[in-house]
Amino acid sequence: MTPAAVPLCERIDLAAPDGRARLDALRNKLVSQGDVISPAGRQRTIDVFGEPLAPRQVVERICGDVRSLGLESLLDYTRRIDRADVSRDTLLVPPAVLAAAHRDVEPEFLAAVRRIRDRVERFQRAILSRDVEVPLAGGGRLRQRYLPLDRVGVCVPGGAAAYPSTLLMTVVPAKVAGVPEIVVVAPPTPFGSDNRHVLATCHELGVTTVVRAGGAQAVAALAYGVEGLPRVDKIVGPGNLFVALAKEHVYGDVSIDSIAGPSEIVIVADAAGHPEYIAADMLAQAEHSPGSAILLTASPALADAVAAALARRLADLERADLTRDSLARFCGIVVTQSDADSAAIADELAAEHLSVDTRDPEGTLATIRHAGAAFLGPWSPVAAGDYAAGPSHVLPTGGTARFAAGLSANEFLRGGSVIHLAEADLADLAADIRTLADTEGLTAHRRSVEARG
Repeated sequence: MTPAAVPLCERIDLAAPDGRARLDALRNKLVSQGDVISPAGRQRTIDVFGEPLAPRQVVERICGDVRSLGLESLLDYTRRIDRADVSRDTLLVPPAVLAAAHRDVEPEFLAAVRRIRDRVERFQRAILSRDVEVPLAGGGRLRQRYLPLDRVGVCVPGGAAAYPSTLLMTVVPAKVAGVPEIVVVAPPTPFGSDNRHVLATCHELGVTTVVRAGGAQAVAALAYGVEGLPRVDKIVGPGNLFVALAKEHVYGDVSIDSIAGPSEIVIVADAAGHPEYIAADMLAQAEHSPGSAILLTASPALADAVAAALARRLADLERADLTRDSLARFCGIVVTQSDADSAAIADELAAEHLSVDTRDPEGTLATIRHAGAAFLGPWSPVAAGDYAAGPSHVLPTGGTARFAAGLSANEFLRGGSVIHLAEADLADLAADIRTLADTEGLTAHRRSVEARG
């Protein structure tokens, strides 16, 4: 059978006895990626460490070394893993290089960056948490205040492609929140910290500290601090498996946005869905390789049309081979038993991206509580959220949208309560304080109130 004749995407009929089991198996492929590594990655691990360590073991080794040995360990791992000659003197990108990239990059690129920045700023300012004050009857007041974090680290990938969009979707919300210091780390590669579009975007957004390091070693340096690079309060941004596991490892020493897995989309469509648009959106996620794309529809005719459109559209993609592999492993066209069934399954899957292409997308969304971000109707492709609309594209994956939210300016604020009581207010609370303090046996708590009475 020729590659073109091989089905691109697994067809699953939920009316079949094994339908649900096949859907669960498909979904679990990406949820359980934590210890999966390619043959090339395993060989690189052997080359660096002299033994075939599991990914979590690699991350534990790197983070432990950077924490104990500092800058020299960061530089050593950067040389060994990224095969780049980075020294103390070349670890940070000089301001002149940032300015030169900004000066030399295409004017139309900078114009697009500025337009996107303005859209992101507008949305993030609109949702930004603001101080709230509650007056009390006795003359005192309660207040919730929000202060920006002091220092934030942003991870920018640099393996297979350059991602100035990641800077826009992380740095701009942090700036809106008022974070005074933002550190960008990116591997010293043509798609990372050596990329003129990445550097020009940093300069345009006012980022002055760009570190030529990536991977778990950069995450560790941000979390623990090394010579010339103080520790940060929070680490955000996407990355490969090792970056995700490193963020998990350092959580508690610093805050993180999420432990992100591969990109994913779940599409809910009824018979009115647009097969060409649906196929295009599925391919857009699959080209991340790995990337998961699942269509849920009660219409067999739509399912057939989407399968045909996938095959037709794949041939025109630059990353067709990688996309084909991703579709073969992580794609599903699922025929459900009703439109309501499609929505219920989407709610259960709690995907990073939820696309709704139905006659009444708002009505469908009202029945789905769990999704990282929702894209409604035929004119809302996920790519609009990835690049330009305004909300951040850093979103929860792997079903974690059940309890997690996407990155926003509010994630860069630290909320804290302020209690300012008048004498009458304390008198009003005193009896209740005494009751609970006595119940819990905390005599000093009660007496700290009585001392003021």
